[in-house]
Amino acid sequence: MARDLAATAARGSAIMLTGQGMRIALQFVGVVALARLLTPHDYGLIAIVVVLIGVGEIFRDFGLSSAAVRAPELSRAQSANLFWINSAIGVVLAGLLCLGARPLASFLGQPEVVGIACAMSLILVLNGITTQYRALVVRALRFRRLAGVDVAASALALAIALLGALAGWGYWALVAQQIMQALIVLVGVVVAVGRPPGLPRRGVPMGSFLRFGGNLVLSQVITYATGNVDTAVVGAVHGASPLGLYNRAYQVVVTPLAQIQSPITQVAVPILSKIQEDRPRFSAYLVRGQFALGYPISLGLAVVVVGAEPLTGLLLGEQWMAAVPLLQLFALAGIARNLAFVGYWVYVVRGLSGSLFRYSLVTGGIKVLCIVIGAHWGVVGVAAGFAIAPWIAWPISLAWLNRVTDVPVRSLYAGALRIIVVAGVSAGVSGAALATLPALPDLLEILSCAAIALLTAAALSLLPPLRRDARALWETVGLLRRHRARTTVKTSDRETLDA
Repeated sequence: MARDLAATAARGSAIMLTGQGMRIALQFVGVVALARLLTPHDYGLIAIVVVLIGVGEIFRDFGLSSAAVRAPELSRAQSANLFWINSAIGVVLAGLLCLGARPLASFLGQPEVVGIACAMSLILVLNGITTQYRALVVRALRFRRLAGVDVAASALALAIALLGALAGWGYWALVAQQIMQALIVLVGVVVAVGRPPGLPRRGVPMGSFLRFGGNLVLSQVITYATGNVDTAVVGAVHGASPLGLYNRAYQVVVTPLAQIQSPITQVAVPILSKIQEDRPRFSAYLVRGQFALGYPISLGLAVVVVGAEPLTGLLLGEQWMAAVPLLQLFALAGIARNLAFVGYWVYVVRGLSGSLFRYSLVTGGIKVLCIVIGAHWGVVGVAAGFAIAPWIAWPISLAWLNRVTDVPVRSLYAGALRIIVVAGVSAGVSGAALATLPALPDLLEILSCAAIALLTAAALSLLPPLRRDARALWETVGLLRRHRARTTVKTSDRETLDA
């Protein structure tokens, strides 16, 4: 059973990461193409509404997708009730967004926001219907199907956006992309589940789901609000065009990071939930999860720091070169945010949503303070505040978590420090090496930077502590290559999914 579960975790991670890698590749294609067809002002208008959609998405989900995935048992009646709750919340929030569109546009002095907000409110309705269907697919560990749906939705939505941009739709091309992606995902997960949700029923025990979701949504609201205070500050103080510049840099660095973390979380939460009573195994999986996230992502972000200028020229074009320092700062922020991310898995798996809320208040306050101080130095100052905050919050995260549950804090701290050293040394060596080379085309410079960083990391892995980390990573890769056994799904989960 332990070997089957390890194989499932490894295979699920591989499938979801492969799918997410394809989505990130599609996103970069979109960034490169659309940045040359649309303006920073177009992106700024969409970014204003996307922030509001993001707030709505937190309330629309209400933590109930995580509650459904982590529940030891989930009856069909409970699943149906959760479906109707999420769907109703989505409809209500869509109506509120439409009602608030005109006052928002007046406040910002951007009349185009009215139409954009009303059109994009449909996303809240579609995602509300999608929520529990997607949770059932995740709960049943059907990662291949989910990855296929996500990739197809991204590809088709991007095609629509490109056609619209070429036809001169302007920012409406981006609106169409967002709506179509939500619609295609909905169709995909409904087909995957293959049955209607059923009517809502009284007398079904729902209290544990709602309590967990209520606490979780509070922490998510705090995290999202503080996570987007930088966007609000830039948009309110500097206007749509600087916000578009800021948003593009954010999309190049931070959004792909979140897109990598999301599928790994979809695999990690159900797997860790199944072994949470076996503390040695739970701790071992958690540490290995930190390595799997930390080393490759931190090395990638280190390359972004060193190669931000050619990366900006290659992806966005010369008219976006003012985004170079923003990319570097976002990459530095991403390293710290990623190191703290495994703690989120523990909060969810252990059901510690109340503790997560209180922790989010503290770290959110740190972020707001850093960004408000940084705002005195313009858009780059806001990005600097955004970058500094997670480096202050990361050491707090594991200490805070250790106060409320048993986690291998010493191993996680030590592992994170090794990851930081490897990323820092690799960045320093690649930066020094590139400084001695003649001018290269942007693509060659980026590839050279990445190659030097990887070679440096490989050399560092010969040191004894890092050799053990490399061995753990290699064993994880071995699981991906060796184990092809069929995913084991609990009978109750199959009944919930297929009944």
